[in-house]
Amino acid sequence: MRFTKNLQFVILTISLILLVKPIYAVADPIQVRYGYEKVGKLDIFYREAGDPAKPALVLLHGFPTSSHMYREVLRGLADGYYLIAPDYPGFGNSSFPSPETFTYTFDHLAEIMGQFLEQRGLKRYSLMIQDYGAPVGFRIATAHPERVQAIITQNGNAYKEGISPAGWGPVLDYWKGKTPELEKTIIENVFSYPALKWEYTHGTRNPDAINPDSADLDYLKMSRPGQHRMHLDLFYDYQNNLKLYPQWQQYLRENQPPVLVVWGRNDAFFPEPGAKGYKRDVKDIDYNILDTGHFALEEEHAFIVGKIREFLRKRNIL
Repeated sequence: MRFTKNLQFVILTISLILLVKPIYAVADPIQVRYGYEKVGKLDIFYREAGDPAKPALVLLHGFPTSSHMYREVLRGLADGYYLIAPDYPGFGNSSFPSPETFTYTFDHLAEIMGQFLEQRGLKRYSLMIQDYGAPVGFRIATAHPERVQAIITQNGNAYKEGISPAGWGPVLDYWKGKTPELEKTIIENVFSYPALKWEYTHGTRNPDAINPDSADLDYLKMSRPGQHRMHLDLFYDYQNNLKLYPQWQQYLRENQPPVLVVWGRNDAFFPEPGAKGYKRDVKDIDYNILDTGHFALEEEHAFIVGKIREFLRKRNIL
């Protein structure tokens, strides 16, 4: 009798294990994948998620970060969309050719990113742009307007009133003339670890809740030999983006892509007037000003991901 009870207990235990095991054996359905695409001589790193057969969303990062900034967007939308977030040359995990042999301009970055999208077979997509993602993304959009289904801008500027003189400070002087003194000032006040951390926390509602890993990662990458020269070259070239603003605004007026604005109002570099500019040129606009800073995704990713899903669905980008 005792043996029978023990046997029943063993059978029951095994049955429960067999029932529970499949729960833990199921793979995460929202899995981010990582890879490299050879573009010319460069290895372009990218993160991707979702089914490539679904509508594509190209995520273009800002300064001084990488595709890492879109980690929550990748996981949050991969059930319904195909998302791909590349690192520009010199950023993140992509190749970092020396500034002595590679021209770091926004024309060049956009050219490489455009070739990257061609090689990945992307012919129709929505663009999400933030900071540097705007000059890269608008160059891609104006080159192939027929490919862009929608634009999501998170402090991705295309208007002169969206440039804060106080925030840009010595960079505006740098445009008037390069000097060793100005370069030293920029390096000390923009590229230092405290400055990078400030960029993530300034204007946020709860700075203590901002994960420091992003600033740590950016500083680690920026500490590589040659990085200061690369970023100074891009800072100097940024003035050429302002010269293209009228062309980008004309693209918006003529092509009328739906635009979702999710803008941190407390951005020290691209204040809210830059967001308002889109209202002048775009008829189909979903306008959202958020009480946060430059990297709104760090504090408002849940809202932004939900808003992107709603915005695309309402426009039948499914």
